[in-house]
Amino acid sequence: MFNVERLMLRDQISAWLREDIGTGDVTTTFTIPQGHQSKGIIHAKEDGIIAGLPVAEAVFEVVDPSLQFRALVQEGDRISKGTVLAEVEGNTASILQGERLALNMMQRLSGIATKTSAYVQSIADLEVRLVDTRKTTPGHRALEKYAVRVGGGSNHRYGLYDAVMIKDNHIKGAGGIREAVTRAKEQIPYTMKVEVETESLVQVQEALEAQADIIMLDNMQLEQMREAVQIIRSHSPHILIEASGGVNLDTIRDKALTGVDIISVGALTYSFHALDISLDLNEQKEG
Repeated sequence: MFNVERLMLRDQISAWLREDIGTGDVTTTFTIPQGHQSKGIIHAKEDGIIAGLPVAEAVFEVVDPSLQFRALVQEGDRISKGTVLAEVEGNTASILQGERLALNMMQRLSGIATKTSAYVQSIADLEVRLVDTRKTTPGHRALEKYAVRVGGGSNHRYGLYDAVMIKDNHIKGAGGIREAVTRAKEQIPYTMKVEVETESLVQVQEALEAQADIIMLDNMQLEQMREAVQIIRSHSPHILIEASGGVNLDTIRDKALTGVDIISVGALTYSFHALDISLDLNEQKEG
């Protein structure tokens, strides 16, 4: 993870820990002797792609800088059930206070990376890129998009601020595709791209005439999608074509074979199975 991401993450982790610990971890305070030391063994309880090790390390660092965290696998590794992923050693109370948050983040991010990897593998031999969407958990977008990258996918725009994406409601509000694209291009920096969401061949033609940089084919049937790709390619080989809507592991390959450049899948970050990961203490002694 980039240094800037880690700095921002520390602030988020502090807030998440306050939510969980509140005025104090009463169970740990009343049951664990002061100064007690342990080693926590973090292990996988099912197969998958691991993501979130730097996040877990940051959690324990915020809880107690004296804790020693050691990753035993690499971020993005394909691991099997029973694999020991990391160890954290030091004050037992500190380990227990950081345990749930660290595991929650690793489980969620590993789930996203695992799902992303399955999609990527299904089209690995084709010249098409898998990307995520803005359908992320509020407050977790950067981390969830990071997990997509760990799983081998790529990121779509991060927010409403870094690209123009003209969707159906923008088209209605602006009075048409040409009007929307023209207004956007008159005001945005020349470095910013304009993408238009289309649902028909008529709209594809309108987007071409408006000189959109990227054309999304949204919820189109395969035959219609193939025809749209041919129309766009014959007009300009440089326009990027994105397919979206109705994409799952059963349909993604057929959509990729239509010749699109990008396939976006919102389910990567809003509908995934969190990987089962656990932490067990190896009791040591009081310090």
